[in-house]
Amino acid sequence: MNDTVSFGYEEIAPEDKAARVGAVFSSVAKKYDIMNDAMSGGMHRLWKDKFVRRVKPQPGEDILDMAGGTGDIAFRMEEHGARVTVSDINQDMLDVGIERAMKRGIDTLVWSRQNAEELNFASRIFDAYTIAFGIRNVTRIDKALAEAHRVLKYGGRFYCLEFSTTEWPGFKEVYDLYSHKLVPQIGKAIAHDADSYRYLIESIRRFPPMPEFERMIREAGFVRTRVEPILGGLVAIHSGWKV
Repeated sequence: MNDTVSFGYEEIAPEDKAARVGAVFSSVAKKYDIMNDAMSGGMHRLWKDKFVRRVKPQPGEDILDMAGGTGDIAFRMEEHGARVTVSDINQDMLDVGIERAMKRGIDTLVWSRQNAEELNFASRIFDAYTIAFGIRNVTRIDKALAEAHRVLKYGGRFYCLEFSTTEWPGFKEVYDLYSHKLVPQIGKAIAHDADSYRYLIESIRRFPPMPEFERMIREAGFVRTRVEPILGGLVAIHSGWKV
């Protein structure tokens, strides 16, 4: 086990990461969805739509949406009749999601504060586990994947939407310049917090490449793993099955 873990480009003690990440998301919670639109030009909505189409939520299914925060993925799955539990380690993010659900008149979601590495759910109770733009922020990715496998029923499916590294020549250099130079300034202007968005960009750079993350999913016990790159791998949908 490593003595340190990454917090963006910084190496810190593992026991400190949860609190540091928590402070980031507490800071940006109220502006999180506005910032997603600003940073991606609204494309995150298309990525999430595509992600949910891959999950194929069914009426009556029990789905755990981990790191579900403000509810974007859960709202989409709820429309298909799935019973969705929205979990996040950060209560400020959950509070924003609950408020958004109330405004939409959605009262069927379950909201539960959870640590992805130590879920308080029984084993083999969910038909699907989803996590979008959240797994790179956990301290021990392998532990989060193991917990995802544990709480899924046999035949259950795992889906993860996460930033990765685009393999398109030229686009990569433009995106690197945009993300490192402009995103923190957008964060400063909209969320009044450049440092948190600087961390979020750095955390993308420290996240394992697509083949390595797929290997980690397999090592957690999942089979029939698959990676679907979007924009050359800028974003990727990872999936696997528990059998």
